[in-house]
Amino acid sequence: MSLSVAIATHNEEKNIERCLKAVYNWVDEIVVVDGASTDKTVDVIKKLDTDNKVKVHVTDNPPMFHKNKQKALDRCTKDWILQLDVDEVVTEELKNEILNSASRRIQDDKEETIAYWIPRLNYFLGRPLHKGGQYPDYTIRFYKNGVAKFPCESVHEQVKINGEIGYLKSDLLHYPYETFDAYIQNGLIRYSILEADIMQKDGVKPSVINFLKYFIILPKWWFLKTYFRHKGFMDGFPGFIFSLFSALRYWFAYILLYEKLRKKKVLK
Repeated sequence: MSLSVAIATHNEEKNIERCLKAVYNWVDEIVVVDGASTDKTVDVIKKLDTDNKVKVHVTDNPPMFHKNKQKALDRCTKDWILQLDVDEVVTEELKNEILNSASRRIQDDKEETIAYWIPRLNYFLGRPLHKGGQYPDYTIRFYKNGVAKFPCESVHEQVKINGEIGYLKSDLLHYPYETFDAYIQNGLIRYSILEADIMQKDGVKPSVINFLKYFIILPKWWFLKTYFRHKGFMDGFPGFIFSLFSALRYWFAYILLYEKLRKKKVLK
């Protein structure tokens, strides 16, 4: 079995080295689709690529970032693909499990599994979130070439697989936000904008009922679910902040939707 790694990047000079070093020595090919980075992301990749394993394709940076992830999958040439986000790190345990899974497939011609769920351990404010419904954050990342497709409809979507999906046990480490400021700028605001776009597409409009839904009901439901039902309080202060601010995304999305529709009406 030969193995490709697929990565989409945009201004990730601080994260790309850690991600690449975790896989560089044991995979056959790394495909990077870069969304017109304005920092040194591409330069860092080229400096690390001592064995010419990395194929970099520079393109635009669409709001729906999954489009560039799909472009990376489409450019992979090996038998199997491990798709990674640039802020993720493959552990030694996960590496061995991936290679052992490949070995089992080679020995068993009747093996029908074409993709695998991988548990992801998310870090927030420097601490892993084991509770709050955040672990195991299963994601489909390891699959046979040609069987996976991103719908490109939702910010948190999984690839679509038509076939048998198995489970791996070792964690994929995820470091999405090194600081709280990064979380606000690159997480909360970004995802709120995308959520507002989806709400507009679905025909959601400002009203008393929707105000109550997005300002009272959904935030309260989300906080109670993550902090109490799923025991987010056991993750300490980071667990509280995650539950609180992820609940507030409903406020931001509703406000952004209101602003978008108001401007649209003014322009007409």
